[in-house]
Amino acid sequence: MERQFSEQEQVRRDKLEEIRNYCNPYPERYEVTHKIKDARLLEDGTTDVAIAGRIVFMRKMGKLSFVRIRDIEGDMQLEIKIDMVGEDKYAFFKKLIDTGDFIGAKGEIFTTQTGEKTLRVHSFEFLGKALRPLPEKFHGLTDMEMKYRQRYVDLIMNEETRKVFLGRSKLYAYIHKFLGENGFLEVETPILQNAVCGASAKPFYTHHNALDMDCNLRIAPETYLKQCVAGGFNRVYEMAKCFRNEGMDTEHLQEFTQVEWYASYWNFEDNIKFYQSFIRGLLTELTGSTKIEYQDNVIDFGAEWKKINYVEEMRKVLGFDFLDIEEPSILKDKVVEAGLFTYEDLEEVKSLSQIIDFIYKRKIRTDVLEPTIIYNYPAVLIPLARRNDMDKRIIDVFQVVACGTELCKAYSELVNPITQREAFEEQLKAKAQGDDETMELDESFLSAMEQGMPPISGLGFGIDRLMMIIFNQPSIRDVVLFPQMKDKK
Repeated sequence: MERQFSEQEQVRRDKLEEIRNYCNPYPERYEVTHKIKDARLLEDGTTDVAIAGRIVFMRKMGKLSFVRIRDIEGDMQLEIKIDMVGEDKYAFFKKLIDTGDFIGAKGEIFTTQTGEKTLRVHSFEFLGKALRPLPEKFHGLTDMEMKYRQRYVDLIMNEETRKVFLGRSKLYAYIHKFLGENGFLEVETPILQNAVCGASAKPFYTHHNALDMDCNLRIAPETYLKQCVAGGFNRVYEMAKCFRNEGMDTEHLQEFTQVEWYASYWNFEDNIKFYQSFIRGLLTELTGSTKIEYQDNVIDFGAEWKKINYVEEMRKVLGFDFLDIEEPSILKDKVVEAGLFTYEDLEEVKSLSQIIDFIYKRKIRTDVLEPTIIYNYPAVLIPLARRNDMDKRIIDVFQVVACGTELCKAYSELVNPITQREAFEEQLKAKAQGDDETMELDESFLSAMEQGMPPISGLGFGIDRLMMIIFNQPSIRDVVLFPQMKDKK
């Protein structure tokens, strides 16, 4: 079937053929001397400045035209005069170059009477034809599904989008810099694994043809990073792509980027101090302040953070000591009797850990606005965390929560292989009760633990969710360049 083009698309294709009579419409390179953002900082009178970018605006006139070119980091005005570039080149520009095309220009920096830093073009080269027109100037790109499917157009048209994804790149750079300066070494661990471990989540499964075995995509890098610690990496981290085959909402995607770091000889309280230093430095780097605005609330990460004891707060909410209960059905009965939820509300949560987590997220976490450290978690929730010396039913864990959202989770790591095996076996019981988000018994990880591990504290956080908070975005898709979308029929 022959493709059908709009009138504008056909005009551009016709121009493309005519351009071939003058030059290659898709040349292999152009020698730039400055990035656009750097050219804007040059003093007036600086000559032989060569920059390149996409044309996002043009005002064509008789013998003088103005053009604005842009890339992800900035834009700049070009002044094109017929007596500077010559009649033939100027005629080529006026007739064949459109908004959306790429151009390279060389000339002299000056400032217009209105204060606009501009390049007076002495020569220019055509660098690429756009066969599709950009969205209308004043409307930009506001269709949300189109923004996600055609992120490249969104980046061209929307300043807010460019700010977000420039910020994401700066965030990556800051993480590497901060952790490197504090003695952490970056490693890579497998994405394709043969044990579901490191977090409580539903995995994606696949089959390894060469080895003829079923595998799962990584849900967290934790167990491999701890094996690195066992091997002598005292401080180690990874920026890991993780995959969880679960629900999709404004705070969750099935594919996401997680940072995890582990430090030998630390406990979770050391990690609290370290994370506070990290997040305050990051916010200052990205925004110039430790205060951010999110969903009409001003959040101050520079102020003293509140603390909430998870177990004590849950006891207050429930009105009884939930740690004494070992059967999910009994816990459900008592929760319903207390009038907190109905059996229908609790129908999908099967195990103790699922029920406890369900209540916590709806009765405690959702009301937390300011940065808050929530600590002392029930041991049943996290089988990889160290049991508290005073009460084995509690683990040395903390989360940082702000605006009702978990920003990070960290704990003193469980390094006792006997206790770890028992915790994995409890996970198998939970799976038998219908909890399909439990961890599997990972013999490779247990072998490393039996080899011996030092005291360790680890911390993990999702980059996507943190980006949402920092840049005040309504959905996690707004901070992921190319979020997964359902196929168009």
